[in-house]
Amino acid sequence: MAVDYKKLAADIVEDVGGPENIKIVQHCMTRLRFTLKDVKKADKEKLESLKPVMGVVYAGGQYMVVLGPNLIDTYTHVVKDFNIQEGQTIDENLDAPAKEPWTWKNAGSKIIGFISGSVTPLIPGLIAGGMLKVVLLLIVTFIDKGYANTSSYTLLSSIADAPFYFMPIIVAYGAAKKLGGTPVYAMVATASLLHPNFTALVAGGKAMTLFGMGVKPLSYGTSLLPALLIAIVAYWMEKFLNKIVPGIFKSVFVGMGTIFVAGSLGFLVLGPLGNVLGQGIANFFMFLSKTVGPLAVGLLAAALPWMVMAGMHTALAPFMTQLLTNPGYDAMIRPAFLLHNMAEGGSVIGVALRTKDKEFRSECFSLAVGCIVAGVTEPAIYGVNLKYKRPMYGVMAGGFAGGFVASLLGAKAYVMGYSNILALPIFQKTIGAMAIAVVVAIVVSAVVTYVVGYEAKDTAKSDDLTKPVHETYADDEIVAVANGELVNLDQVNDEAFSSRAMGDGAAIKLESDFVCAPANGKITALFPTGHAFGITTKEGVEILVHIGIDTVKLNGKGFDVQVKPDQEVTAGQPIVRVDRKQLEKEGYDLTTMMIVTNPNGKEIKLQDSGSVKIGTVLNK
Repeated sequence: MAVDYKKLAADIVEDVGGPENIKIVQHCMTRLRFTLKDVKKADKEKLESLKPVMGVVYAGGQYMVVLGPNLIDTYTHVVKDFNIQEGQTIDENLDAPAKEPWTWKNAGSKIIGFISGSVTPLIPGLIAGGMLKVVLLLIVTFIDKGYANTSSYTLLSSIADAPFYFMPIIVAYGAAKKLGGTPVYAMVATASLLHPNFTALVAGGKAMTLFGMGVKPLSYGTSLLPALLIAIVAYWMEKFLNKIVPGIFKSVFVGMGTIFVAGSLGFLVLGPLGNVLGQGIANFFMFLSKTVGPLAVGLLAAALPWMVMAGMHTALAPFMTQLLTNPGYDAMIRPAFLLHNMAEGGSVIGVALRTKDKEFRSECFSLAVGCIVAGVTEPAIYGVNLKYKRPMYGVMAGGFAGGFVASLLGAKAYVMGYSNILALPIFQKTIGAMAIAVVVAIVVSAVVTYVVGYEAKDTAKSDDLTKPVHETYADDEIVAVANGELVNLDQVNDEAFSSRAMGDGAAIKLESDFVCAPANGKITALFPTGHAFGITTKEGVEILVHIGIDTVKLNGKGFDVQVKPDQEVTAGQPIVRVDRKQLEKEGYDLTTMMIVTNPNGKEIKLQDSGSVKIGTVLNK
């Protein structure tokens, strides 16, 4: 069935707290990334219940909704239908949420969140440029070696190299958006480090001074940390100047003062400091590569599925370019990224080989192709591997084995590319080593997953619980409203029902999260708390469905109503979603009663023993 993207976008916006709760909306390859004013207003359970939503993650200050192939169309409707722009604060008059203060405990996560949010706008550009470089590499290697000496090659190389050379400017933009400053100020101050005047002085080896202080002749193309530091200074300088400059002069002096201070400090302090920090990070990775390389790459590949779910993997992307600049190759991060994707694909292959469900097997093979060929893993993670738990052992085992082998055989990425099998040429002279590691990752993850299996009780999607056993029911049929064990009303621990004072019927010990319509008809009673509803069938029979004992005390907590009063419904259609685990944890008896309060002159006897599924006919 085709996805209604307009409705999906509206549901997502509503479930994250409404458009007034959204400060920023962005997207990566598979996720909508919201920066919310109040995260507590988002309803994670409702979001996860939307069929196209594969998962919901909150990390690094971003509320992420995983949509996989349904992302772009949904994002378009979110932006268009609710007038929300990427990076735009849609209502300046609303109070922003209180910022969490820095502590020693949260400092690490805040720094990672800042870096991750800053580089998110950059990543598509790096991937695009890297893959264009791969295409050019293939052309000069296998088709026409002389093409490398043409002006066409030079110009196309400029396009491919642009995201890397001008990376500091793009990073400054992302950092300014993350901080809430004016992006152009941070971008201009950072761009001065790449200006031809400065690069010419660096190339000429001439001594430079600014305000009588020496300026180090460094090259800042493809650098990350100088841009982040400049963006931070620009943000605070802009904030300071806005406080002290009179309103009439703000348009003149705030911008000028911001780029003057941030740009000057960029040459004198921030650029050199960022360069030192960047070199330190590169040296750290080189140390790991030369000492415990195989173990380090294997452990990183094994940890990546959890980092991807937390959105932390994006923070590592810029350091790949640091390594490609110095020492000129990446022997750790890109290999681990690629092999993690291969392991995700291998794991769903293991599930496909294990399952007897043909439709599910076909879905798994499709997801495996997405991981291995396209390099998109979230659908596999949320749709299969994490959902059924045990396949994650296969993912980690395959990632570790592949990473260990890749490092042991000396695999190195020399060009920035994407993490799929089509990007193998970026490993150039070590492509054979990486190809072997890819095979190892896929085979090990598939075998381990096949051996450990998956939790069969979870193989039915939660949405399947909302589907009736039959397509249609006769108007005189009454069906089970949930999966579970039928019990006689005499056994219900509530005298109002066990005495049959309200009418005869049956009860069900819930084993599903949905309570559905017992017959074709209209919702004629719907309690605001969601714990009970009444339906009048098309034959005039009135049926009350009461979920649990004393659940009215919950005042609606744990009940998500799926319909509206007076709505026409069909037998087996979901009416209320119940948070069973939480309510049972709080000690509530969720025995659900189906009471025929008005038989309308008909003799109705419901089955009251045995196991049933949603849609099982009870009045045969």
